[in-house]
Amino acid sequence: MRVALGLAYDGANFCGWQSQPNGGGVQDALELAISSIAQHQVRVHAAGRTDTGVHAHCQVVHFDTTSTRPVTAWVRGVNAYLPETVRVEWAHEVDDDFHARFSAFSRSYQYLLYNAPVAPALMATKAGWFHLPLNGEAMSEAASYLIGEHDFSGFRASECQAKTATRHMIKSDVKMTGKYFIFEFTANAFLQHQVRNMIGALVYIGKGAYPPVYMKELLHKRDRTLSPPTFSPNGLYLTGVGYDPKWGLPINQADSQQDIQSDSQSHIHVLI
Repeated sequence: MRVALGLAYDGANFCGWQSQPNGGGVQDALELAISSIAQHQVRVHAAGRTDTGVHAHCQVVHFDTTSTRPVTAWVRGVNAYLPETVRVEWAHEVDDDFHARFSAFSRSYQYLLYNAPVAPALMATKAGWFHLPLNGEAMSEAASYLIGEHDFSGFRASECQAKTATRHMIKSDVKMTGKYFIFEFTANAFLQHQVRNMIGALVYIGKGAYPPVYMKELLHKRDRTLSPPTFSPNGLYLTGVGYDPKWGLPINQADSQQDIQSDSQSHIHVLI
């Protein structure tokens, strides 16, 4: 039997999603918990890998099991073995040809950035921070150049193993709420560090170091060494994974995007 799970996790104390030799990945904690319920070793496959310090509001994974358990066991039972910063939010039996990664047609990320002279104490691991005033209109214009199909070589990590840097950006948007900026991106897939590298470029544009058209120039030059530094992972959230409705998964991309924005607003309202 193949089972799909929807996860949320705080990535601050993990070495990213992927399994690590020291057991410090979110994948390690999840596989151990599922194996405890299944009573056999389980390997999970995720829709996308998140880096060290990156959070997930809607990560989707699947695993195969020979054990027969009620669906509730894959939620409440697994959660009983997980650290409190990782939670299975739903479970759903799927056909054997479903794959959390290869069946997905889109991924969505949001970045929460606090823009004030002093870093946010209560949001230290939940939001990025930049101390100089940022121009939201300039960043919004710059972000619009990312929409469409492009070679994103200028925004990929040097160790990225993707066979091609071409990605189709469906949404690229910047919103401002009080002292916070919320950056929203949806694409068919993302390269390693792509979102954090795009945020780095947008912040440089926002502080006035470059005009908005600089983003378009970085896309055309396709040279990572010419782009600004990679930005902090603290405010980055995986917020949605898009799947065909035929799989019957109990959550969709639009719902998850709305939820993380609501969560962000709740965090912000506590502080202002």
